[in-house]
Amino acid sequence: MARGTLGVVVGLAVWVSVVTVAGLVMRETWPAYASVADAMTFTLPMMIARLVIGALATVAMGLATSVVSRRSLVATLAAGALLLLAFIPEHITLWDKFPVWYHLTFLLSLVPLAFLGGRIGGVRSDGWTPFSSGLEGIS
Repeated sequence: MARGTLGVVVGLAVWVSVVTVAGLVMRETWPAYASVADAMTFTLPMMIARLVIGALATVAMGLATSVVSRRSLVATLAAGALLLLAFIPEHITLWDKFPVWYHLTFLLSLVPLAFLGGRIGGVRSDGWTPFSSGLEGIS
């Protein structure tokens, strides 16, 4: 239980870190993005970039949660569900700033992408993990 909770906390911290760093990089390297970021009047490429960042951050969150929680499906899905619960009210307040497809793409992808990240962080049947050398068991 404690490992699962720690996994969720670490996963959410990873999500926040990835999104924060990527957002800062976008503001520093994309002047047009920086000029509209506060007003949230993004162009289509900007919205797609934001969705890609969110997707990558969510997969990274699922991976981190899975690794820390020792591949707990419950912890991985809980992290995705917590993000969904946190962002539903946020997207309701921003509903008129973005097209419906943007909101639905972001919100409906959170739990499946967390699950995908958890699968990436999981252990295969042959014992390989993303952090093994691949040489275990060879004599």
